[in-house]
Amino acid sequence: MEFERLKEIVAESRNIVFFGGAGTSTESGIPDFRSADGLYQAAGGGRIAPEEILSRDFFMARPADFYAFYRSKMLYPDARPNAAHHALARMEAQGRLATVITQNIDGLHQKAGSRNVLELHGSVHRNFCMDCREAYSLEDVLASKEECPRCARCGGMIKPDVVLYQESLDTDLLQRAANDIRQADVLIVAGTSLTVQPAAGLVRLYEGNKFILINKSATPMDGAADYAISDSVAKVLSALEK
Repeated sequence: MEFERLKEIVAESRNIVFFGGAGTSTESGIPDFRSADGLYQAAGGGRIAPEEILSRDFFMARPADFYAFYRSKMLYPDARPNAAHHALARMEAQGRLATVITQNIDGLHQKAGSRNVLELHGSVHRNFCMDCREAYSLEDVLASKEECPRCARCGGMIKPDVVLYQESLDTDLLQRAANDIRQADVLIVAGTSLTVQPAAGLVRLYEGNKFILINKSATPMDGAADYAISDSVAKVLSALEK
Protein backbone atom coordinates (compact mmCIF):
# COMPACT_ATOMS: atom_id res chain seq x y z
CA MET A 1 0.00 0.00 0.00
CA GLU A 2 2.86 2.39 0.78
CA PHE A 3 4.29 2.06 -2.73
CA GLU A 4 0.87 2.76 -4.25
CA ARG A 5 0.78 5.93 -2.14
CA LEU A 6 4.18 6.92 -3.50
CA LYS A 7 2.93 6.51 -7.06
CA GLU A 8 -0.01 8.78 -6.24
CA ILE A 9 2.32 11.39 -4.75
CA VAL A 10 4.50 11.41 -7.87
CA ALA A 11 1.50 11.48 -10.21
CA GLU A 12 -0.11 14.41 -8.39
CA SER A 13 3.00 16.55 -7.96
CA ARG A 14 3.97 19.49 -10.13
CA ASN A 15 7.17 20.42 -8.31
CA ILE A 16 9.35 17.35 -7.72
CA VAL A 17 13.04 17.91 -7.11
CA PHE A 18 15.42 14.99 -7.62
CA PHE A 19 18.78 14.89 -5.80
CA GLY A 20 21.03 12.09 -7.02
CA GLY A 21 24.47 10.63 -6.59
CA ALA A 22 26.68 7.97 -8.12
CA GLY A 23 24.13 5.21 -7.52
CA THR A 24 21.95 6.76 -10.21
CA SER A 25 24.53 5.82 -12.85
CA THR A 26 25.81 2.44 -11.65
CA GLU A 27 23.31 0.63 -13.88
CA SER A 28 24.87 2.46 -16.82
CA GLY A 29 28.17 0.75 -16.03
CA ILE A 30 29.75 3.63 -14.13
CA PRO A 31 31.02 2.55 -10.69
CA ASP A 32 30.17 4.57 -7.62
CA PHE A 33 32.83 5.65 -5.15
CA ARG A 34 32.31 4.22 -1.69
CA SER A 35 30.46 0.92 -2.03
CA ALA A 36 32.17 -2.47 -1.82
CA ASP A 37 32.54 -2.49 -5.62
CA GLY A 38 33.20 1.22 -5.95
CA LEU A 39 36.07 3.19 -7.42
CA TYR A 40 37.84 3.77 -4.13
CA GLN A 41 37.87 0.05 -3.34
CA ALA A 42 39.00 -0.89 -6.86
CA ALA A 43 41.85 1.61 -6.70
CA GLY A 44 42.79 0.64 -3.15
CA GLY A 45 45.84 -1.34 -4.19
CA GLY A 46 47.64 1.77 -5.42
CA ARG A 47 50.23 3.65 -3.42
CA ILE A 48 48.28 6.91 -3.63
CA ALA A 49 44.68 7.25 -2.45
CA PRO A 50 42.14 8.30 -5.10
CA GLU A 51 41.17 11.26 -2.92
CA GLU A 52 44.72 12.55 -3.20
CA ILE A 53 44.97 11.96 -6.96
CA LEU A 54 41.68 13.80 -7.45
CA SER A 55 42.86 16.84 -5.50
CA ARG A 56 43.75 20.28 -6.79
CA ASP A 57 47.29 20.07 -5.41
CA PHE A 58 47.97 16.74 -7.11
CA PHE A 59 46.56 17.96 -10.42
CA MET A 60 48.79 21.03 -10.39
CA ALA A 61 51.92 19.16 -9.26
CA ARG A 62 51.54 15.95 -11.31
CA PRO A 63 49.08 16.55 -14.15
CA ALA A 64 50.26 13.58 -16.21
CA ASP A 65 49.64 11.18 -13.31
CA PHE A 66 46.29 12.82 -12.66
CA TYR A 67 45.24 12.30 -16.27
CA ALA A 68 46.42 8.68 -16.28
CA PHE A 69 44.04 7.96 -13.39
CA TYR A 70 41.29 10.24 -14.71
CA ARG A 71 41.23 8.68 -18.17
CA SER A 72 41.28 5.10 -16.87
CA LYS A 73 38.91 5.43 -13.90
CA MET A 74 36.66 8.47 -14.37
CA LEU A 75 35.74 8.58 -18.06
CA TYR A 76 33.02 6.38 -19.57
CA PRO A 77 32.32 7.88 -23.00
CA ASP A 78 30.27 4.88 -24.12
CA ALA A 79 27.93 4.90 -21.11
CA ARG A 80 24.27 5.37 -21.90
CA PRO A 81 21.39 6.61 -19.72
CA ASN A 82 19.59 3.88 -17.81
CA ALA A 83 15.94 3.57 -16.82
CA ALA A 84 16.38 6.01 -13.92
CA HIS A 85 17.64 8.81 -16.18
CA HIS A 86 14.86 8.18 -18.69
CA ALA A 87 12.16 8.10 -16.01
CA LEU A 88 13.29 11.48 -14.67
CA ALA A 89 13.39 12.98 -18.16
CA ARG A 90 9.82 11.82 -18.76
CA MET A 91 8.68 13.28 -15.43
CA GLU A 92 10.16 16.63 -16.43
CA ALA A 93 8.53 16.49 -19.88
CA GLN A 94 5.18 15.79 -18.21
CA GLY A 95 5.54 18.87 -16.01
CA ARG A 96 5.94 16.97 -12.74
CA LEU A 97 9.67 17.27 -12.10
CA ALA A 98 11.16 20.75 -11.79
CA THR A 99 14.87 20.13 -11.23
CA VAL A 100 17.52 17.41 -11.26
CA ILE A 101 20.34 18.15 -8.83
CA THR A 102 23.22 15.76 -9.36
CA GLN A 103 26.57 15.03 -7.77
CA ASN A 104 27.54 13.10 -10.91
CA ILE A 105 29.84 14.39 -13.63
CA ASP A 106 28.83 11.99 -16.42
CA GLY A 107 26.20 14.07 -18.25
CA LEU A 108 23.77 11.14 -18.50
CA HIS A 109 20.76 13.14 -17.31
CA GLN A 110 21.14 15.48 -20.27
CA LYS A 111 21.69 12.56 -22.65
CA ALA A 112 18.35 11.13 -21.47
CA GLY A 113 16.62 14.43 -22.22
CA SER A 114 16.52 16.26 -18.88
CA ARG A 115 16.87 19.99 -19.39
CA ASN A 116 17.00 21.62 -15.95
CA VAL A 117 20.04 19.87 -14.47
CA LEU A 118 22.25 21.37 -11.76
CA GLU A 119 25.64 19.64 -11.83
CA LEU A 120 27.10 20.37 -8.40
CA HIS A 121 30.45 18.74 -9.14
CA GLY A 122 30.79 19.80 -12.78
CA SER A 123 30.98 17.66 -15.90
CA VAL A 124 33.59 15.65 -17.79
CA HIS A 125 32.03 17.03 -20.98
CA ARG A 126 33.33 20.52 -20.23
CA ASN A 127 37.06 21.24 -20.19
CA PHE A 128 38.99 24.49 -20.39
CA CYS A 129 42.45 25.92 -20.82
CA MET A 130 43.69 27.24 -17.50
CA ASP A 131 45.49 30.12 -19.26
CA CYS A 132 43.19 31.45 -21.99
CA ARG A 133 39.93 29.68 -20.97
CA GLU A 134 39.42 28.11 -24.40
CA ALA A 135 36.73 25.42 -24.16
CA TYR A 136 37.30 21.78 -25.03
CA SER A 137 35.00 18.77 -25.23
CA LEU A 138 35.40 15.32 -23.73
CA GLU A 139 36.18 14.09 -27.23
CA ASP A 140 39.05 16.59 -27.46
CA VAL A 141 40.53 15.27 -24.21
CA LEU A 142 40.18 11.64 -25.28
CA ALA A 143 41.71 12.37 -28.69
CA SER A 144 44.77 14.10 -27.23
CA LYS A 145 47.99 12.13 -27.59
CA GLU A 146 49.68 14.12 -24.82
CA GLU A 147 49.95 12.78 -21.28
CA CYS A 148 48.42 16.09 -20.19
CA PRO A 149 46.21 17.72 -22.86
CA ARG A 150 47.38 21.15 -23.94
CA CYS A 151 45.50 24.08 -25.45
CA ALA A 152 45.79 24.28 -29.24
CA ARG A 153 45.64 28.06 -29.08
CA CYS A 154 48.09 28.99 -26.31
CA GLY A 155 49.66 25.76 -25.08
CA GLY A 156 48.17 26.07 -21.61
CA MET A 157 47.15 23.08 -19.52
CA ILE A 158 43.59 21.83 -20.03
CA LYS A 159 41.61 21.08 -16.88
CA PRO A 160 38.31 19.17 -16.68
CA ASP A 161 35.47 21.35 -15.41
CA VAL A 162 34.97 19.09 -12.40
CA VAL A 163 35.25 20.02 -8.74
CA LEU A 164 38.38 18.43 -7.31
CA TYR A 165 39.15 17.91 -3.64
CA GLN A 166 40.37 21.22 -2.17
CA GLU A 167 38.13 23.15 -4.59
CA SER A 168 34.87 24.87 -3.67
CA LEU A 169 31.51 24.25 -5.28
CA ASP A 170 30.00 27.04 -7.33
CA THR A 171 28.15 29.25 -4.84
CA ASP A 172 25.51 30.42 -7.35
CA LEU A 173 24.76 26.82 -8.30
CA LEU A 174 24.51 25.83 -4.65
CA GLN A 175 22.09 28.67 -3.99
CA ARG A 176 19.89 27.65 -6.91
CA ALA A 177 19.86 24.06 -5.65
CA ALA A 178 19.03 25.22 -2.12
CA ASN A 179 16.14 27.35 -3.34
CA ASP A 180 14.70 24.56 -5.47
CA ILE A 181 14.85 22.08 -2.58
CA ARG A 182 13.18 24.53 -0.19
CA GLN A 183 10.33 25.09 -2.66
CA ALA A 184 9.83 21.44 -3.64
CA ASP A 185 6.60 19.70 -2.74
CA VAL A 186 8.28 16.29 -3.26
CA LEU A 187 11.98 15.57 -2.75
CA ILE A 188 13.39 12.35 -4.19
CA VAL A 189 16.92 11.55 -3.05
CA ALA A 190 18.55 8.54 -4.68
CA GLY A 191 21.82 6.73 -5.15
CA THR A 192 23.87 8.76 -2.70
CA SER A 193 25.52 7.95 0.62
CA LEU A 194 24.72 11.51 1.80
CA THR A 195 28.18 11.78 3.32
CA VAL A 196 29.75 14.35 0.96
CA GLN A 197 29.46 17.95 2.11
CA PRO A 198 28.31 20.57 1.41
CA ALA A 199 26.12 18.93 -1.23
CA ALA A 200 24.52 16.42 1.15
CA GLY A 201 23.58 19.21 3.55
CA LEU A 202 21.23 20.56 0.90
CA VAL A 203 18.82 17.70 1.58
CA ARG A 204 18.24 19.03 5.09
CA LEU A 205 16.76 22.21 3.62
CA TYR A 206 13.61 20.40 2.48
CA GLU A 207 10.65 21.54 4.56
CA GLY A 208 7.90 19.27 3.23
CA ASN A 209 6.60 15.87 4.25
CA LYS A 210 7.17 13.92 1.04
CA PHE A 211 10.85 13.06 1.30
CA ILE A 212 11.48 9.85 -0.65
CA LEU A 213 14.90 8.24 -0.13
CA ILE A 214 16.07 5.46 -2.46
CA ASN A 215 19.42 3.83 -1.73
CA LYS A 216 20.67 0.26 -1.54
CA SER A 217 22.65 0.88 1.66
CA ALA A 218 21.81 2.84 4.79
CA THR A 219 22.43 6.60 4.92
CA PRO A 220 22.60 9.13 7.78
CA MET A 221 19.25 10.52 6.60
CA ASP A 222 17.20 7.31 6.65
CA GLY A 223 15.43 8.35 9.83
CA ALA A 224 14.50 11.73 8.40
CA ALA A 225 12.90 10.32 5.25
CA ASP A 226 9.12 10.01 5.03
CA TYR A 227 9.58 7.03 2.73
CA ALA A 228 12.83 5.02 2.60
CA ILE A 229 13.33 2.33 -0.04
CA SER A 230 16.34 -0.01 -0.23
CA ASP A 231 16.44 -1.01 -3.89
CA SER A 232 17.72 -0.19 -7.36
CA VAL A 233 17.23 3.46 -8.31
CA ALA A 234 16.31 2.56 -11.88
CA LYS A 235 13.80 -0.07 -10.76
CA VAL A 236 12.07 2.21 -8.25
CA LEU A 237 11.89 5.32 -10.43
CA SER A 238 10.53 3.30 -13.35
CA ALA A 239 7.85 1.81 -11.09
CA LEU A 240 6.93 5.16 -9.53
CA GLU A 241 6.02 6.76 -12.85
CA LYS A 242 3.65 3.96 -13.90
